[in-house]
Amino acid sequence: MKALVTGGGGFLGSAIVRLLMTRGDEVRSFSRSEYPELAQLGVEQVQGDLADQDCLMEAASGCDIIFHVAAQAGIWGDYAGYHRANVTGTENIIAACRENGIKHLVYTGSPSVIFDGRDVEGGDESLPYPVHFEANYPKTKALAEQMVLAANGPELATVSLRPHLIWGPGDNHLVPRIIARAKAGKLRRIGNRHCLVDTVYVDNAAQAHLLAADRLTHDSPIGGKSYFISNGQPIPLWEMVNAILDAAGLPPVTRTIPPQAAYAIGALCEQLWKFLPMKGEPPMTRFVAKELSTAHWFDISAARRDLGYQPEISIAEGLKRLKTWLSEREA
Repeated sequence: MKALVTGGGGFLGSAIVRLLMTRGDEVRSFSRSEYPELAQLGVEQVQGDLADQDCLMEAASGCDIIFHVAAQAGIWGDYAGYHRANVTGTENIIAACRENGIKHLVYTGSPSVIFDGRDVEGGDESLPYPVHFEANYPKTKALAEQMVLAANGPELATVSLRPHLIWGPGDNHLVPRIIARAKAGKLRRIGNRHCLVDTVYVDNAAQAHLLAADRLTHDSPIGGKSYFISNGQPIPLWEMVNAILDAAGLPPVTRTIPPQAAYAIGALCEQLWKFLPMKGEPPMTRFVAKELSTAHWFDISAARRDLGYQPEISIAEGLKRLKTWLSEREA
């Protein structure tokens, strides 16, 4: 098949592209920038903005399926920017599918769309969207996911995957942030609870997308549904953080801050960043304080049953690969 991958140069997007190319599919990437590594793979690249409907229409021409991976992520930023990329961009993707007769759309969602600040332990896809969101990213991703699922029908089959905390070699978000904060002496454990969290190794997350694509038809039982994707190995949050630090040759996190204090600091930072000309993201927000002090792991039996999903790379094996990659970067 010929696939369009939005965000094909990103961390997860490039992993999906590699798997598609390996099995012989034709791939076109849609990103804001051009990526030399994609060019080396022989991937056709189109540069553009998700909010540019005409550009997306052209990029989607001739494709059989779209993997909509691109999004504006992060913990801070203007709502209009998040809405433009995540909501308007997804509206344009759906329109491009319909205009070009594309019958399959695999959307990359996020488990944060159901996070209401409380522990999630073994939650499944029946969990509702919360009434209130603490950050613009999950709010706009929830709106986008609902549009994607509602668009499912005889002319366009859709499915949403919710990979949780993707990591591995090539990570340009989670792992670098942890390492940078640790090196700067700014990493603090929030609370003393051993909260379990799910993570997913990047190749496992990419494989789940291909499995969903191969099962997605107009009469498929997965159409119009969402699926949590993880390694199926819940692990205490700070144990995972320390394992990543160990892979980078850094000592574990030992200093602790109470959850209530972290939340108060997050609220203060949000006010400062909102009313003063502060650059970058705040070091703490209320959303992050709650995420780092609560459990969030999920029942992935639906993905195992309906998609045939089976995580192939364990956390232990993934950490070995991460350590090798980090060592090569330092060499």
